[in-house]
Parts: sequence; structure tokens; C-alpha cells
Amino acid sequence: MKFPFSFLLFFLFSLVFFGSCKEKIILPKHNILLIITDDQGWGDLSYHGNEVIETPHLDSLAAQSVIFERFYVSPVCAPTRASLLTGRYHLATGTTWVTHRMEVMREEEITIAEMLQPAGYRTRLFGKWHQGKQFPHDPLGQGFEEFLGFTEGHLNNYFDSKLTHNFEEVSFEGYLPDFLTDKTMDFMEGEAPFFAMLSFNTPHSPFQVPDRYFDMYKAKGLNDKDAAVYGMVENIDDNVGRLISFLRQSGKLDNTIVIFMTDNGPNGVRFNGGMKGAKGHLDEGGVRVPFFIRIPGQPHQVIKPWAAHIDVLPTLMDLLGIPVSQDLEAHGKSLLPLIKGNPQWEDRYFFTHHVNRDFDTIPGAIRNQKYLLTLKNNKKELYDLENDYFQIQNVIAENPQLVEMMEEEYLAWFQNVTKNGVTPPLIQVGHAQIPRIELPAPDGKMMGGVSFKGKMGWANDWFVGFTSESDQVYWDLEAVQNCEYEVYAQMSNSSPLEIVLDLNGEEWGTTILGANVAEQIPSPDRVPRGEVYEKNWPLIYLGKGRFEKGKVKLTLRAKGKENVELEIKSVILNELNFKLPHSIK
Repeated sequence: MKFPFSFLLFFLFSLVFFGSCKEKIILPKHNILLIITDDQGWGDLSYHGNEVIETPHLDSLAAQSVIFERFYVSPVCAPTRASLLTGRYHLATGTTWVTHRMEVMREEEITIAEMLQPAGYRTRLFGKWHQGKQFPHDPLGQGFEEFLGFTEGHLNNYFDSKLTHNFEEVSFEGYLPDFLTDKTMDFMEGEAPFFAMLSFNTPHSPFQVPDRYFDMYKAKGLNDKDAAVYGMVENIDDNVGRLISFLRQSGKLDNTIVIFMTDNGPNGVRFNGGMKGAKGHLDEGGVRVPFFIRIPGQPHQVIKPWAAHIDVLPTLMDLLGIPVSQDLEAHGKSLLPLIKGNPQWEDRYFFTHHVNRDFDTIPGAIRNQKYLLTLKNNKKELYDLENDYFQIQNVIAENPQLVEMMEEEYLAWFQNVTKNGVTPPLIQVGHAQIPRIELPAPDGKMMGGVSFKGKMGWANDWFVGFTSESDQVYWDLEAVQNCEYEVYAQMSNSSPLEIVLDLNGEEWGTTILGANVAEQIPSPDRVPRGEVYEKNWPLIYLGKGRFEKGKVKLTLRAKGKENVELEIKSVILNELNFKLPHSIK
């Protein structure tokens, strides 16, 4: 359960009345700017020895920051974000993977934003969320007062596309990272204190970047993909420079904690400091990323002991003097003792889990300052990281007792963090003041011959393959109260047909008289993409549906015709008389 507002206030007031620990750097009411990028590896910075890429603004920020030399995250993006936001291992939050609702974080989890709101902070998220699309699993349900970005794992176009602003779909102009930076600066211009989380979409695919960045790296002899990736990172660097310049010119830099980090290893094989592995891997190259934290009044230093995403929430709260209740069951710990040079810091284990579509105990890994044990499909590998940074020599044969002990620690950890199960929560409908609910195809399930256009069902995918009346798609919902919506489908059909919608056995048909064809939007990709392409989807009205309180199964199928040429992108539930989407400038 969420902690009541009064519960958090009690701890805040107790801090004021009873004082604070002298060992802490307490920064009351300091602003926080948290910048996280998508699929940028440890080696995608000139600061880390990459001689091709140019990141002067990030290098400058690093030189002013506390740097954790070995900072770990999860192998892919949604799990990293769940741990970052909560201070807990992602499996304990319900987030296990990146699609099919396995990315959804339980609403009971307490986020950084929810901790800061009772302390008087304005909270905003700009960019990628990837923890659930519908309220209360969206940013507004998890402590952010305003959200401008996208809830899925990625967008399909980074130029002149569409975003979500709170509960509405809006359009934007220009290149998305630049637009998000502009909006973040607009927000930071307001009253303090603020918590601004800027979650860049780049350099995640599709590989789209303005010409001037792409041409710069093509001129250096890079292939199209690497030129696009490095160009995207240099654009991030320019935007970080703009943010720091804004904070300095506005007089807020000396009152703002600035964090820069990335969410997993690089999305491809390129310079990564010689580390083994990339995105999706348990090895060092898959989970070790840049982490810089600029703390007002704290000098630059490089810290050797490892740290991780689970430590960010406890560290921020420690910096701000906000107690973290034991009821949160945070798995991370405050890094302030390390920053203050406490020689009593004890080594600990960091656990990693990864899903290859189907959830299982492994692949997994356990590491501390010296050793890394990876468990992959009955294959175990042990590396001495202090003496074998590149993971060349598997020393498992020489250390059988250590391997047995570390594996037992991993299995005990796994059992603990999955004690509440990993079944994704149902999509909730019926919340007051939520005018529009989208049920995208990857959040649904299929029956018969239906499949995803993009096979895997990544973000923005859609259903295809309706060849008979037995082919169906459905969404499992929970109505929190009796409610009524206008029901629409984003769909494409090449000939007339009847769509049957079923709500817990109550069904009705809607005759679609003509063809409604989704048209592909031109995409300025630098290399062929692995995702589906974006389309303009016709929005077809299917009637009004009443949802009775409790569990609801919403099913769609085509009737009366074999081999129907039908594609379904999503179902949209609109509160009666809800206004149409608009543009945002």
C-alpha cells in the first residue's frame, strides 16, 4: 500500500524537531535534475577514453561531479528505471522485462517523486517512462504532478511526432531530445524546489538524428549505425550543455543536484572500454554505466567501491535530510558515507536478473567488488574483476566453494524479491478524472492465428493475422467502479466487415462499411529498423460500453468473413464527450 501523506509528514517533522546526523550533507530544498539516457553505453563518452565521440559538456559535468567508477544498472531499460525510482530491485516492484506488461511497476511502490512531493517539491517527468501506460501505473499515478513524454519503450519517430501530456495525446515539432530539453528548462524556470527527471529517448533505435550530427561522424569514417548513435549522443551532450548553462545563468546551479546516468550497456558492438557484453547481457559491458552526481559544495572525486541504481533514492533522501522508512524495504543504501570518505564502508553483493521473453530464475548474476558469477542456462562463469577487468579467464574451477556460496546467495535473493509474485497487474479503468485510456496491442493477448506485425510485440506493435472468426484479441481489465466509455479501435481494414466487441460475455457488433487503411508515415531512419514503422491509424467508433466493477475481459474479433484483412493497433476508451487530441508548442 502507498504510505499516507500524514505518514510521510510525520517523518519530515520529526527530522526538523529532532535534528539530523552530523555525518550527512544535508541540502534542504535543493533542486534535483536527474538525466537518464537510453541505450548509451559506458564507452559512449570521450571522458571514458572514446577517441571518436565528442562529449565536451558531459566531460565538463564529470569533472565537477562525484563519479562512481563502477556503477551498475540492469541489462535493459524498464528494470533499471523501476530500481532507480524506488531504490528496490526491479523484481520486487513487479517489473521483469520491457513489453507485454512485464514492464509495469505495481502502484504500491513508492518513487522518488512520491517521497519529494510531501517535502514541497514540484515534480515533472519529461521523456520516457516505461513503467506502465495506464493510471495508476503511469507517471501521474506514481508521484509526478505532470508528464510530457511517452510511456512505451520507445517512440517510432523522433521528428514531428506525438507524445502524451498527462492523459492526452499531443503532437510536437522538431527533434524530440531538443524539445524535451526546452520543456525541462521551462519547468526549471519556475519556483523551487523542483525535481525534474529528463529521460532522453536516444540513442535507442530507431536511429534518427539531424543531418549535422550524422554527417560529422560519417566524415570520420563510421558506418551508418555508429554515425547515427554517436550523433545522437553528441546531441545529448549539447542538450546537457544547454541545461547546465540555463541553471548557471538563472542562478540555480549552486542550488541544484545534477545526476547524469544511462540505463544499460550499449545497443550494439562498439567501443566500451574493453568490457565484455552489451545491452541485454549480464557481464560488465551490459550493466556498468556512467554515473555522475554534481552536489553543490562537494568537490570532484572518483569513488572506487561499486554502487548501483538501487542506491539513488536512499542517497538523494540522505542528501536532503528526508527519512526513508524501513517499510519501503529499500534494497539500496545511501552513498554519502562513501562520498564523505568513510573507511568503514563494507562490501556487499549486487544481483542482476534478465528475462529472455519467458520469466525464469536465470539468466542471473551476482557480483561484489572482486568477483562476478554469471548463471546462464546451466553455464556458470566466475571472474576475478580486480585482476581480470576484461573477463578473459573463467576461474570457476579453482573456486568451487566460493561459487556454491555465491549461487546460494543469488537463489536466496531471487526467492525474496519474487515473494509477491511477478504477475503483471491488470489494466485499471473507471478512475475519476481519467478521460482517455488506451489499450495497445502489446498490452493485450492473442488467440488463434493472430500474431504481432513485428513478431516480438515490442512497443507500438499491432495485431495481424485475422483469418477466421476464431481469431481474437483481448485485454484483461479491472474496473475500479461501474463506468461507461465510448469505445474506439485504431484499426485498418481493406474491405467491409463486422467487428464484434465482447465485455464479459455481453457482445455487440459494429458494421464497418468501407475500407479504412492505415498509412505509413515517412521515417528518416539512418539504417533499417528492427521495430515496426509508424502509421496514421483510422479511429473507428465501436459504440458505448458499460464496465461493471470488478474484472473485465474485453475481446475483439471479426465476424462473417474468412481471411479478413484486418490490423488492430489499439482500443481506446474515451470518457463521454472527451475532446480530441491537440498540438503542443
